[in-house]
Amino acid sequence: MLDSETKRRIDTARDILVGKVPDPKSQVEQITIALIYKFMDDMDAEAEELGGVRSFFVGEYEKFSWAKLMSPALGGYEMLSLYTEAVEKMTRNEGVPQLFRDIFKNAYLPYRDPETLKLFLKTINEFIYDHSERLEMPSNICCPCSGRRERRDSSARRATSSSSWSRSSIRKRPTASWILPAARRAT
Repeated sequence: MLDSETKRRIDTARDILVGKVPDPKSQVEQITIALIYKFMDDMDAEAEELGGVRSFFVGEYEKFSWAKLMSPALGGYEMLSLYTEAVEKMTRNEGVPQLFRDIFKNAYLPYRDPETLKLFLKTINEFIYDHSERLEMPSNICCPCSGRRERRDSSARRATSSSSWSRSSIRKRPTASWILPAARRAT
């Protein structure tokens, strides 16, 4: 179930995108991609905190980590370039589960305005994955333009299933010792 704060953040992200991405389906797609991107970096950070190692943003993909993307030292056009490149290359990242690589397949940034991207990513950065049941994917949110609950497209449907992962859904690396927040509570 979506809490009011999460809904407000998603509405804010959609409001930021609406001038550049008028199609609600595309807005949801952009939000979903950004949330998954941040989720992967959050899981890498949690792995390190628990004594494990990063698995998503390593090697040639280390430069795409969310922390580096959100660095205050990064200018608007640099952020735009880094994010665009990351989204386009994520399908080739072997450290990312196939489900996520499929979601990033054919993903792209439909606008080239650094200020819009910066505001959008700042809003996405406010999401915290401390309670997985509280955060549904944006594809599950009521579309204000139609007034009914609807799934957006196949990538949004795949993304929705990612919020109900179990530990067995992720291949654990021998040196990694992280688990998803919902699974951690169950143990």
